[in-house]
Amino acid sequence: MPKQDVLHLHPLGWENDPEEERFKVSTLDYLTACTYNNYALFFRVDNADKARVADVLKTGLERTLSQVRHICGTIEKDPSSGHSFVKRKDSTVHDTYPDFDKIAEGNFCTSVLGDLSRWSVLPMTYGEKPEAHPDSSPVVAAYKVNFIRGGLVFIMHHHHYSNDVMGWAGLVHQLAENCYAIVNQTPFPSWDSACLDLSLLTKPVVPEASRIDGPPMPERHPGHIAAEMLLFHLPKSKAAELKILATPMDESTDGSMDGSTDGSTESVDVSWISTYDAFSAFIWRTVSRLRAPVFKPDLSAPLLWIEAVDMRRRMHNPKVPARIQHNVMTGAISSTAPVTAPTAAEVISEWPLSKIASYIRQLTNSITQEGLDPMLDIVATVRDKTALNIRIDSHPPMSLLQTDHRDANITAADFGFAKPFTYRHLIDRLTQGVVIIYPSRDMSAESDEGPEFSISYETSLKQALIEDSEWNRYFEFRGIDAIDAQQDI
Repeated sequence: MPKQDVLHLHPLGWENDPEEERFKVSTLDYLTACTYNNYALFFRVDNADKARVADVLKTGLERTLSQVRHICGTIEKDPSSGHSFVKRKDSTVHDTYPDFDKIAEGNFCTSVLGDLSRWSVLPMTYGEKPEAHPDSSPVVAAYKVNFIRGGLVFIMHHHHYSNDVMGWAGLVHQLAENCYAIVNQTPFPSWDSACLDLSLLTKPVVPEASRIDGPPMPERHPGHIAAEMLLFHLPKSKAAELKILATPMDESTDGSMDGSTDGSTESVDVSWISTYDAFSAFIWRTVSRLRAPVFKPDLSAPLLWIEAVDMRRRMHNPKVPARIQHNVMTGAISSTAPVTAPTAAEVISEWPLSKIASYIRQLTNSITQEGLDPMLDIVATVRDKTALNIRIDSHPPMSLLQTDHRDANITAADFGFAKPFTYRHLIDRLTQGVVIIYPSRDMSAESDEGPEFSISYETSLKQALIEDSEWNRYFEFRGIDAIDAQQDI
């Protein structure tokens, strides 16, 4: 049995902290998935340095927890209404101490790691589970350092209410800078307390007489069948070809911004197509084309498309810090957006690819601070907000939810002892319909390494996608990223 050292880490200076601190779950936090997120950072580290690295991570976490204060504690029901992140003076987080080359050869897929219970702090693995419900007083975060031959796998668990991917990325970069300062004996980074100020996204408590009953808690749609996460790579050169393919032939497309997280709130010329628009349109068309003969959707009705949109650069009144915590994102949802959604037939074949890409650009840019604020006013009136979370597998098969991680830039986070080689969101309880877009492992100008895509896809249908000639013109298959450990569907 591997040796495990279990530590209960206090934030730095905890002896002088208040007996209790409460950080309100924001109105927007309720709209994210009610799950734990389970991120793994992969480092290449010499065996001789492991004891030093463990001490650096421990000390760096203590300092970071004293800054990102809502992470250390639990989620509790408030006496009046709603929930709060509760940090008590004696609150702690858990921290416990295959061959790196073998994991790298397997493209850092979850499936290569095997049983996630060996790597993780249970029950904080990913999935819609009772332990994550805010009424169950879930622990907010936990960390585990797994030393392997040639490196380490640093597991970072957090409740999704506490952070979206860019909030987590801000935490990672803050931790890395604290660790770097410890290793190099340089000044510690500052921490902007405004990163914990969610007042802009938190609406006042609505009197009981004015509250309404919301929808029931979403459940998995019965039409889904067993699925796996498939990992694909899109080289930069192929992404450039896709962008040309998805560009309207008679329009100029000289744009510099790329991806679903650009901060424009003005009306845009939809002839401008980003790489994000291009590969999103191509993914949507391809998987819809291949799935349609099996699931037989109504071709005259729209398919559901949801994309997570980071609001950090879209908030302008006032602007918010880049590392602001919690969920500062929302979903662009085809069924509720002010842009007419294409039908299944139009996605599959009737629209040119450029028109689908233009639709996605319009959908993305329909998300503004001005539109988010009145939506939160409505959410505030709902009695049980925990039932409002986005759960893509509660919708029929062929529905898609895409989450773009490319701005996380985790491989640039210098911990002093090393930079992460890459990272993965470890999954052993699949949610059908999810597409995770990972940033390139190599951001250098001379590299053709592009983003990676972990796509939830039906096991019985996967070979058709893997072998599809049109798909293979651009995407490279890198293996089975994750397998559902339950196998009960």
